[in-house]
Amino acid sequence: MPTVSLFALVSLGLILGGSHLRIVLSNLMNGITAHMSWAYLGIYIINFIFFMFLAFSHFGKIKLGHANDKPEYSSFQWGSMVFATAIDASILMLSMVDPLRYVQHPIFGDKPYSAAAYGDAHMLGQFNWGPMAWMMFASATVAIAYVMYVRNARVMRISSAISFLKGPERYKKVIRQIIDFLVVFGIMGGIGSSVGMEIPVLSKIINQITGVPDTLFLKLFMFLILFIIFAVTVFHGIKGGIDRLSAAHIWTAIGFLLIVLFIGPTLTIFRDEGNSLRLMVTKFITMSTGTTTTGSPDIVKNETIFYWGWWLSYMPVMGLFIARISRGCTIRQVVVGMLGYGALGCMSFYAILGGYSLYLQQTGVINLVHILNTQGQAAAIAAVLSTLPLKMLMLIIYSISCFIFLATTISSSAFIVSSFTSRHLAPGEQPSQFNRLIWVIVFIIFSFGIVFVGGFKTVQAISSIAGFPLIVVCGLLLISICQMIHQDQKVIQAKKKTVLFMPHVTPEIVRKQKRVEIALASYLHEQPRNQSDPELS
Repeated sequence: MPTVSLFALVSLGLILGGSHLRIVLSNLMNGITAHMSWAYLGIYIINFIFFMFLAFSHFGKIKLGHANDKPEYSSFQWGSMVFATAIDASILMLSMVDPLRYVQHPIFGDKPYSAAAYGDAHMLGQFNWGPMAWMMFASATVAIAYVMYVRNARVMRISSAISFLKGPERYKKVIRQIIDFLVVFGIMGGIGSSVGMEIPVLSKIINQITGVPDTLFLKLFMFLILFIIFAVTVFHGIKGGIDRLSAAHIWTAIGFLLIVLFIGPTLTIFRDEGNSLRLMVTKFITMSTGTTTTGSPDIVKNETIFYWGWWLSYMPVMGLFIARISRGCTIRQVVVGMLGYGALGCMSFYAILGGYSLYLQQTGVINLVHILNTQGQAAAIAAVLSTLPLKMLMLIIYSISCFIFLATTISSSAFIVSSFTSRHLAPGEQPSQFNRLIWVIVFIIFSFGIVFVGGFKTVQAISSIAGFPLIVVCGLLLISICQMIHQDQKVIQAKKKTVLFMPHVTPEIVRKQKRVEIALASYLHEQPRNQSDPELS
């Protein structure tokens, strides 16, 4: 109840504050960008290097489970659930408009709208949704799965996966409670920001398809539809609910991308993507460390800090979810799976949808930058889709895809948070349907509060603010993983040394030792002994 009450109070504050909060949140975002960007960049660098080493060293072979445990899901099922849970409709929207923002304010000091600016604009979005971003989920995933499946302990909260905070000491309990609060705060920001950004865009597109006025009532109706989808999916749980929705999510996404790829300038998209991959490799360190040279530092930093905060805010939910479906996998399989299904999947959206938007702008087919700056994201997205054949059909397919993306992410998140807040839950047991439904309602109300405030800057600010405290949580999880693996490796090494220091032990010695043990047991229990028994001679 305390966490639900917290959500309710914040939601009420957003609704009462309305558009007046927009300036306050915008100033907070600018302050974080100016003074705290080093913290976001630092934790991402440390986290990325840590898991690259862990996965591709001998530690990557550690199985998250017992020796005979096998993965519960196929590789495609696992990957689709991971991707669908982490990526909501945001990528269908931002992959079209982010490159348009970047080409106006290019990094590395390029001239706006130059060939170099277009190349960097195509690449930067893929960096923000690429390997470094996806590795942020690994810290919570590996820590939780290790505790659950290697050490056979129950984990209902992120704090339970931090091994050195276990114990009855008062200071440890206080720290665990603080961590749990920060996690809830992060979840509020991540989920709310996603829905708060996506509903207004979808509302605008539905207005263009149907002619229904884009009013608050239309947005409320959309929230009602989402609530019904969320409720049905969450009631069914992971099997038969979330897994099926995830599969629909993936196939819908693949279908939409293929349509745009083959209807649009296919060869140009492939050529530009090859250039983007080259740029990402050559400029990866520069972008990771925030040392780009640009005439508009706030624009570039705002985007990166926004995304780094957003991924951090999703880290607890994704860690709990991915850990739950990863029993029997090795650490290497989990990390490589995130990079393959997650990072490459996201990059494909920017390659195709972002590449198509930049193509339309660069060739002069339509001035998308002007539409974005004067009418907003929804109008720019609708303008991109209107250039495709069968405009109305494409708008409908796009809207359905967005709804499925949204439903998958929120349903999975509500399922995990309900598990997180359940007090008495046996291993393998799912949270009660009532608990799941309560969290669906809470997410809907909080997201509506963000929609009520309005503005993309609001979404950026809430994501960045929510993710900031989780920088500390991520650091604690990395320390915990190091400690657990080190301790277990000491046990393994001790067993190996025992064998090495007893090379003289032979099967004959073992048999004689057994005969002595049998004789001793017989004597202690005062049982009659057969003196002629060869086993005792």
